[in-house]
Amino acid sequence: MIVSIASGKGGTGKTTVSASLTRVWNRPVIAVDLDVEEPNLHLFLRPEMEESETAWLEVPVVDETKCDFCRVCSEFCQFKAISVMGKLILTFPEMCHGCGGCIALCPQRAISAGRRELGEINRGYANGAQFLTACLRVGEAMSPPLMRQVKSRLNDIMAANGQDAIIDAPPGVSCPAVNAVIDSDVIVLVTEPTPFGFHDFKLACEAFSPLGKPMGVVINRAGIGNGEVYEFCRKKGIPVLAEIPFDRAVAEAYARGRIIADLSPEFRQIFVSIHERVCELALRPAPVEAAHA
Repeated sequence: MIVSIASGKGGTGKTTVSASLTRVWNRPVIAVDLDVEEPNLHLFLRPEMEESETAWLEVPVVDETKCDFCRVCSEFCQFKAISVMGKLILTFPEMCHGCGGCIALCPQRAISAGRRELGEINRGYANGAQFLTACLRVGEAMSPPLMRQVKSRLNDIMAANGQDAIIDAPPGVSCPAVNAVIDSDVIVLVTEPTPFGFHDFKLACEAFSPLGKPMGVVINRAGIGNGEVYEFCRKKGIPVLAEIPFDRAVAEAYARGRIIADLSPEFRQIFVSIHERVCELALRPAPVEAAHA
């Protein structure tokens, strides 16, 4: 089972929930930080890293002695990573998405595969749980290609060992966030009951609902704001899995890099309850509205 912890915006407590859920998970689990632009799950789980590798993306390299400037490659590439101007052919590796289409379509076989560095993938262990993360290279504009390589490693690990996975997804509803949750069995949205939090929570629901995944919500900082989130969830049939109280002890623990589930038996029980309800959600059929996705 793959469980993604997502949110409509940053700062809602997504990583807090990911770390604590990993701590109380009662089956073999691998924690995955897919927020590759700013990974921080390791600050709480504190894994011992055992493996590190550089991730690369395939980009085109042109042999101009073979090229007849037919423009097939440039007409195919919607991202304009390769361009033909008269008898001049230019490549822009930073714009390439690595699909390999230009290489496959070139009639003269003038294009071969080069590569550019995406970032670094790291793997280790944290208190018995496996840990997988990556960090995007400084200056790299696209995170989804690196995320897909992390997910490929995750699939290999799960196939070999049969663990569940808890994914700390990037915040928001853009391509990286959708890329992170698209293969999940359950999506857990973390929000706060404030007008700003509610606005972005609705955006997340609109973005992820077409994927056809069971969704539940964890309401962090419960006790502030208003009841709009609760009313919205009631109307949409989205179960509230748990509430994390607005408590100074939580803020202090977070600032020190502590896991909230370790604060007290009461806090631990909150996340045990989330674990139980997530497992129940995984058994539900996909929502009917998602049939077109």
